[in-house]
Formats: sequence, structure tokens, C-alpha cells
Amino acid sequence: MKYAFFAKLAASAMLAAAAPAFADQALATAKNCMTCHAVDKKLVGPAYKDVAAKYAGQKDVVDKLAVKIMKGGSGVYGPVPMPANTQVNEAEAKQLAAWVLSLK
Repeated sequence: MKYAFFAKLAASAMLAAAAPAFADQALATAKNCMTCHAVDKKLVGPAYKDVAAKYAGQKDVVDKLAVKIMKGGSGVYGPVPMPANTQVNEAEAKQLAAWVLSLK
């Protein structure tokens, strides 16, 4: 009986820890980011894991990427520009940037 309780407790803790990641991927899906990006493979744009690796350890990178998410950009990952995402507000852009940077 104790084993079942601790197993359920451990499973709940793991789900709670993973919930923000699922929530942020859900936000990326809702904001159409996953149309051009995937977590671990290049589509139209780079894989999010590649973005995380490129910007790892840089100062103020969440703010920098949030601006790119909202305003778009070009030339960093090739000739295809990323369009502005006017449907994403600043708080959402920062949440998305933090999520992308957390991927390894």
C-alpha cells in the first residue's frame, strides 16, 4: 500500500514539473509557431533545440528572442525570414522564448 502511494506521489511530482513545458508547447501551437518550427528537427525554421543551443548562456537572451518572436527577423538561420507574429503579446513572447531556451 505504501509503495502505491509513493508511486502516485512521484508520478504527480513528475507531471507537475512537466506541466509548464506542455503548457508552453500548447501556447506555441496555439500561436502557430509549430507550423514552421519543431522541437527537435528543422522545418521551415530551425529546431527549437538548435535555437536553445545557439543562444545558451547569453545575457538578456529571453528579451532578445521575445522581440524576434514579435517583430520577426532574418539572416540568422538562412535566407527564409521569420514573419512578425502580431498575435503574440510581450508576455507570451517572453514565455515562449524562455520555453525554447529550456529545451536541450
